[in-house]
Amino acid sequence: MKITYKENTPRVAAERGPRPRASEAEHGPGWSADRTRGNLVKILIFILLINLVGCDAFVRKFTRKHKQATSQEEMVIAPEEYKGPNMTKEQIYRQEFMFWKAWQDELVTYLSVGSNHKKQIDCVERAIKSLLNMKALLKEEKQKQLDIYINQLIDVRDSVASDEYGKYVANNSLKAERIKREVSRFFDYPAVAKNIL
Repeated sequence: MKITYKENTPRVAAERGPRPRASEAEHGPGWSADRTRGNLVKILIFILLINLVGCDAFVRKFTRKHKQATSQEEMVIAPEEYKGPNMTKEQIYRQEFMFWKAWQDELVTYLSVGSNHKKQIDCVERAIKSLLNMKALLKEEKQKQLDIYINQLIDVRDSVASDEYGKYVANNSLKAERIKREVSRFFDYPAVAKNIL
């Protein structure tokens, strides 16, 4: 009896060792790993060359930029006086009187409540400014009369400025109310219409 062995039996395979791959059989052992590494290196070099040579952004990134001369035109600022709307002196006086009255009312309100010290000073300064603007529009006789109230209001401002703790708020409030009453009575537009320049 003849026993024939097939090539794929484990005994034959063990004697021959592992079966070589087709590429290894043709080119020798380890050929496929070398070929893969070589192809990978070639692909990387190709991609690097494409990026370095063919990429316009790369070239722009590493080229020296020329300084541009800043030749902006200088602005010529010609001072112009704003004349505002064409108003008569009577209209300007009425407007300044209205401003003074609003600031004086606000001053009395802030002094009676005894609130923000800076706001009190701001109100009295704006009221003084409005009285000075009114004074510029009056004849000399009425200017002297208005000077009395301006000086009284300046005294109130000094008193308010020095009274940081609100010790004399009631006294300052009474003075401000008295000034408001008297200026409203003697310097309202109908009372001074003939004395406006």
